[in-house]
This record gives sequence, structure tokens and C-alpha cells, in this order.
Amino acid sequence: MGTIFEIAGRAPIFRNLPPTDLERLLYKSSVRHLDRGASVYLQGEEAHSLYVVLEGWVKTYRMTPCGNEAVIGIFTKCSSFGEEAALGDQSFMAGAEAVSTGMVLQIDARALSQALSGNMVLCQSVLSGAMESNRSLVEHVEQLKSHTGGQRIADFLLSLCAGKTGNCTVILPYDKVLIAAWLGMKPESLSRAFRRLKSYGVTIQKDHAIIASVERLAEYADEDPAESWSAKHERKAERRIGSN
Repeated sequence: MGTIFEIAGRAPIFRNLPPTDLERLLYKSSVRHLDRGASVYLQGEEAHSLYVVLEGWVKTYRMTPCGNEAVIGIFTKCSSFGEEAALGDQSFMAGAEAVSTGMVLQIDARALSQALSGNMVLCQSVLSGAMESNRSLVEHVEQLKSHTGGQRIADFLLSLCAGKTGNCTVILPYDKVLIAAWLGMKPESLSRAFRRLKSYGVTIQKDHAIIASVERLAEYADEDPAESWSAKHERKAERRIGSN
């Protein structure tokens, strides 16, 4: 694991910040050790801090009026969350909870506000990082709207491959219930979709996914669902004609 300074510096929100400015900002920050299931903050709570994940995984979520949980984001090392703290006098729009053991860097909102005052470079860096987070959220919503459940899982597994080619084995970083929630699926639908991915060279063994060919899985993830549906029904029609 790199130093706290190095990890924070790789977070999109601080990536373009000069080292001296980052060091000054982090001087009064603190490290929180989190157990799995530990609450970082609650929805509606005063936005008292900005966070950077140093190790492990954290989810952000919103509670619906009827008590259901909607997962808004999942963050890991070098990711930031709780950007509301940069705006001052705000409340957290979502809650945050550790989904594994880990550590986060906690940056006090008042210290952040003081650092932002008159520092155009820091303001631009924070804005750039917030825009990148928003872009990721938009891409995720697009994926939910345009991809089948199997393709969403394929995209998720590919994101864990970190650019590898050929065969690849990845560890599922958190439980399947959370994976299903993040991908907009029910747990039973996730299980069925995992089984369907066997025909694309994916085998699930407990918390491991064994991928026979990253390239083949990527092709499936990029398929047009409409064309795939049409081709499947054309093959069915051909088989019916051939049997007559």
C-alpha cells in the first residue's frame, strides 16, 4: 500500500493539485479504520467531511420513503466521496457504509472550505474530480438502461480485470446481494445471469470469477441487445423450418 499522501494524490478530485497544496490540505486530515457494515455517515447528516478511500470498499446509498435501499455508488482505493462537504452548509444526499474492512481519509469540511478560498487551482481540481464522478454515474445509468442483465455483469467483471487480456481470474470484491443491487438486478436474477455467462467462458466459484477469454466477454458486453434478440429468434425460426 502506498502512503496516504500518494493515494490521496491519485484521487480524481486531487489529481491535478500541486503536491505542496495537497500536503497543506491533508495536514489536519485523519484516518478512519472501518469494519464491514460500519456507517461512515447517514443520508441527511451535515456534510462535515470529504472522504478518500485508502483501502477496502464503501457504498453510498439512499433510503426510499418505504424503507428500501438504492445503491448510488461503490468506491474503492483512490476514490473520493462526500463531495457535498466542498460546498459548505450542505447535507449529505446519500448515506455511506463500509462493505468491507478498510480505511478512509477524512478531510474536515471547514479545512477544505478554507483551502478552497482564493485557491483557483484547488477549486478547478475539485470541480474536475466532481465532473469525473458525475460522468461515471451517467455512464452507469446508461449501462442500466441499455444493457441486458448479463451484459451488466460482463461489464462489471471486465472492470475487475484491469486491462488484462486472455484468461483471467478475479475476486468478487463484495457480496452478490450488493453486486445485484449495484447492477439494478434482484439476487435471483443475478444467479441466473451468472449461469448464462457460462456459454461465454465465465465460471463462478464462490467469490471467484474465472474468465476463459477477456476478449470474448468484451464482445458480448458490447453486443447490441436488439440485434442479439433478433438473431436468437431467427435461429429458432430456422430450426423450426428445418424440422418441418
